[in-house]
Amino acid sequence: MTFVAVLAIGLLLAYANGANDNFKGVATLLGSGTTTYRRALLWATLTTALGSLTSLVLARGLLAAFSGKGLVPPEVVADPVFPTAVALAAGLTVLLATRNGFPISTTHALLGGLVGAGLVASPNGINTATLAGGFLLPLVTSPIVSVALAGGFHPPLRYVRRALGISHETCVCVGTEIVGVVPGTPGCAQALRAVSLPTVTVDKTPNCQVRYSGAILGVNARGLLDAAHYASAGAVSFARGLNDTPKIAAVLLVGNLLAPGLALVAVGAVIATGGLISAGRVARTMSHEVTEMNPGQGFTANAITSLLVIGASTFGLPVSTTHVSCGALFGIGTVTGQAHWHTIRHIVLAWVVTLPIAATLGALLVVLVRTLSI
Repeated sequence: MTFVAVLAIGLLLAYANGANDNFKGVATLLGSGTTTYRRALLWATLTTALGSLTSLVLARGLLAAFSGKGLVPPEVVADPVFPTAVALAAGLTVLLATRNGFPISTTHALLGGLVGAGLVASPNGINTATLAGGFLLPLVTSPIVSVALAGGFHPPLRYVRRALGISHETCVCVGTEIVGVVPGTPGCAQALRAVSLPTVTVDKTPNCQVRYSGAILGVNARGLLDAAHYASAGAVSFARGLNDTPKIAAVLLVGNLLAPGLALVAVGAVIATGGLISAGRVARTMSHEVTEMNPGQGFTANAITSLLVIGASTFGLPVSTTHVSCGALFGIGTVTGQAHWHTIRHIVLAWVVTLPIAATLGALLVVLVRTLSI
């Protein structure tokens, strides 16, 4: 297996990761109507890139974890066939999900590739204790914790908002123009009936957005919340770059062909590219098809996600940003009663089949590469 082949496959995985994952941190900005798709994507790209660069210092533990060390014998890790099969299996799995708009976990796909390739490439199989404690436990528990925290924190935050005198209002817009504002959240149909629409709408359908009115210590509440929402979305994207970049860069360290720093920078750049070019379908699912949300709810989901993922990255725990961010949205949708359970069931099913699909591909690829090398 040549250096060029290993590099190309590792960067393919990085591209797939960016396409599927980059928008997840900023999905609440678009879903709540806080900003446009393009602005949200640019913010995600910038903050994810900052997280990727910070991983040079803070996330070296994940480089070792996702090289396969401890899961399979060192001689298997050193064989270029093993990490290449893992990366290609994970990359193909993530690209398939991205093509269908499903937000799945690159971490989960990598784990599946490690297991499948390890079972075939290693004469002694895989270390099940390392698999259970070092990988499966954080991956299984993190979305549960995320659902519980997001669902638990939303009601008290809503109480604080109301105690501060911050209320809702519904903005009726035609394109980018605000044509009317209705107090409260009467629903878009009622809000449209309550305002006078312009005679000429240039073929644009009126739409409604819920926003906040009032002030906190003399500062406009809507502007303050939008700033906090942007910051929380940036924190999620930063955390994702910090957590995912070293996992993928581990593939490029096979045979010491690339220095760790160079591998991290290369992966970060390609992750950004994948997000800029191919994030649209997953963005639509995450922003509009999981749950209805307002800016405050989006902020809560992002704050929970960023805290969990940054904490896990610091301690070298391989949690999935996808599972944590989706879990936070599931929690918000549950307590508000606005969750789209049909979509959520499909997303969870995609999570369930990610590992076996990637494991099967990993095993098949090891056999295929070895056969072609004979």
